[in-house]
Formats: sequence, C-alpha cells, structure tokens
Amino acid sequence: VPMVAPGNVQVHVVNSTLAKVHWDPVPLKTVRGHLQGYKVYYWKVQSLSRRSRRHVEKKILTFRGNKTFGMLPGLEPYSSYKLNVRVVNGKGEGPASPDKVFKTPEGVPSSPSFLKITNPTLDSLTLEWGSPTHPNGVLTSYILKFQPINNTHELGPLVEIRIPANESTLILKNLNYSTRYKFYFNAQTSVGSGSQITEEAVTIMDE
Repeated sequence: VPMVAPGNVQVHVVNSTLAKVHWDPVPLKTVRGHLQGYKVYYWKVQSLSRRSRRHVEKKILTFRGNKTFGMLPGLEPYSSYKLNVRVVNGKGEGPASPDKVFKTPEGVPSSPSFLKITNPTLDSLTLEWGSPTHPNGVLTSYILKFQPINNTHELGPLVEIRIPANESTLILKNLNYSTRYKFYFNAQTSVGSGSQITEEAVTIMDE
C-alpha cells in the first residue's frame, strides 16, 4: 500500500452545503504501485444549532487519477465537519492525512414543523406552531402572512406580521366574523426565509 499521506490539505467552504478540498500530490515513488486516485473521508462532528451528537457516519468520495482537488456536495448548513485524504493504489489505501476541521455557514431553515389554528371566536383565532426540524442556523424570527378569502374564493389584502423566534403561540385579534382566512407561515435565519407552510381557518358566525 502507499507509504505517505497527501500533504497541505486545504478546505475552502463555498457555501452552506458545498466545500472544495485540495491537497498536494504525494511523490510517485511513495505510491509503490499504480496511482489510482485519492479518497476524501469526511464526516459531520456536530450541528452548531443543536448540541446533540449522533452516530457519526463517515462519507467517502474517490477522485480518480492524479487530481489534487475535489468538491464535497450535500453538506448540512451550520455544522462542524472533519475530513482527511488518502492516496489509493491497486493494493489499497495509504495513511490518512491529519484531520482537518471546517465549518459550514448558516443556511435558510426548513419549514416550521407544524401550524395549528384553534379557539375560533367572532374576531380572533389562536395560532400554535413548532420550530423547524432543521433550523440550519440561528432563527431570527417567524413571518406570518394572512388574508381573507371570500365566498367566490377571491383573496383579500395580505397582512404580514413578524414574530420573535422564541415564541410558539399567537392570538390574532380584530378579525372579521364568519370569515375564512388563509395563512402562510415560515421561519427565518440571518441568511433568509425558509419554505412556508399554509393553513386555513374560519372565525365563527355568532356566539
């Protein structure tokens, strides 16, 4: 098997889900056989928004021939990763380069995990929601938009409310009685808005 590990391993984080890694080629005489390529082992150490450590699943990408760089796609935003590089010949892999740590920046969050509308009265509705399963960063706020729908399914004016990230319920007051409303709800990080969930609810006609 090869005798030495690739040196001078560098990681350039392109965005929240993509990184580029490069390394110096090993001297050919240390390959001790036919150079087949380089393998990059990489794994997520932890999410920076959740301190939970899970079973670490190592991923391996093989770059054929004498390439000295490669792209690592499909990374999770706002996470800490480690990687190392090994050279490969027909017999197997050489030793690993020292582990290199890199961090991905924040991304936009997944949609809130649920939106529930309860306690209809003549002029109010209560909203409850769950935080995104994948915050992909530090949540800065929630954005609620809603509008009335009339009997011919035309949409009325859209109202937008920004809600602090630590809240999980809201009572909407001063609504019209016996009116159907459509709600659009999403979470935000400093990078931008995540995907929204929609829901509909009706205020009651009379007490």
